Amino acid sequence: MSSTAGQVIKCKAAVAWEAGKPLVIEEVEVAPPQAGEVRLKILFTSLCHTDVYFWEAKGQTPLFPRIFGHEAGGIVESVGEGVTHLKPGDKALPVFTGECGECPHCKSEESNMCNLLRINTDRGVMINDNKSRFSIKGQPVHHFVGTSTFSEYTVVHAGCVAKINPDAPLDKVCILSCGICTGLGATVNVAKPKPGSSVAIFGLGAVGLAAAEGARISGASRIIGVDLVSSRFELAKKFGVNEFVNPKDHDKPVQQVIAEMTDGGVDRAVECTGSIQAMISAFECVHDGWGVAVLVGVPSKDDAFKTHPMNLLNERTLKGTFYGNYKPRTDLPNVVEKYMKGELELEKFITHTVPFSEINKAFDLMLKGESIRCIIKMEE
Repeated sequence: MSSTAGQVIKCKAAVAWEAGKPLVIEEVEVAPPQAGEVRLKILFTSLCHTDVYFWEAKGQTPLFPRIFGHEAGGIVESVGEGVTHLKPGDKALPVFTGECGECPHCKSEESNMCNLLRINTDRGVMINDNKSRFSIKGQPVHHFVGTSTFSEYTVVHAGCVAKINPDAPLDKVCILSCGICTGLGATVNVAKPKPGSSVAIFGLGAVGLAAAEGARISGASRIIGVDLVSSRFELAKKFGVNEFVNPKDHDKPVQQVIAEMTDGGVDRAVECTGSIQAMISAFECVHDGWGVAVLVGVPSKDDAFKTHPMNLLNERTLKGTFYGNYKPRTDLPNVVEKYMKGELELEKFITHTVPFSEINKAFDLMLKGESIRCIIKMEE
């Protein structure tokens, strides 16, 4: 066991005291892990748009003070009672969703939506005892999606921690904790394009670029990027995108434009924007008879998907996905291996690196649309 096992650890964390205000580096106390929990020493974390969305507190229950962060890599410092798949010193990735191993979803080969550990953005405490493991001068600080990686140490449910190859570079593979796997898996696990096929990717942010990378790895020959921002097209070429459509450049619906480009429609489409219109376009642009569209983006709560039933009757398939259908503990180590073997390229997603003391710069870069992934190095 580590020398700090069972003790409260004092460390630095970037705390959000209120919505939209810069994070403040504070000394926090991190309690030891309880039964079924793990305490991790975070070495690298990265900023995902989800952190920014909840930090801005737009359209959801605001919980402050809070420690955000959910894409990260670290080392197991200590484990709570009953944890057997992890030990101190293991390299690991914490994930915002989990795998308890016991519920019907975990026992199903077709699902990764664990009943116990599925993402819960409203919860700011650990599920074991409904208490926070973080405090500042005795005042509890809320957790975020069970991970809270903007802290040098964090406590996570063991079912949300994937043990990975000890040789894996954490400053690269940390980005697999959320967005990259979400897009990649949407293509390789759900859309499943065949070699030589055509794929349309709606939205060329980090998740859309990861979906394009999945199409490239799958051997798709035509990868069509669809985005309202034409400046994104040049960068997308690095991820295998070889044709581009900006819906604003056309006076007809984009699904019609794509159908005309592809002799009736693409074989697969992956929607990564959350825009209801993009979802409808993605579905209606796939070829009848065999086309499959996969929805990844999260819509606004009052949105409704509307299409003519004949689009389904004509043998088009509509699917949804959560975290790319990856089971965190079972599947994430294999994705890391793909990177280690050179099959998956991660470096091109990483556009910036900042020290932990400059974490607010990562927020600025994302808000300006200048970064895909900004790595935050915890130790300076």
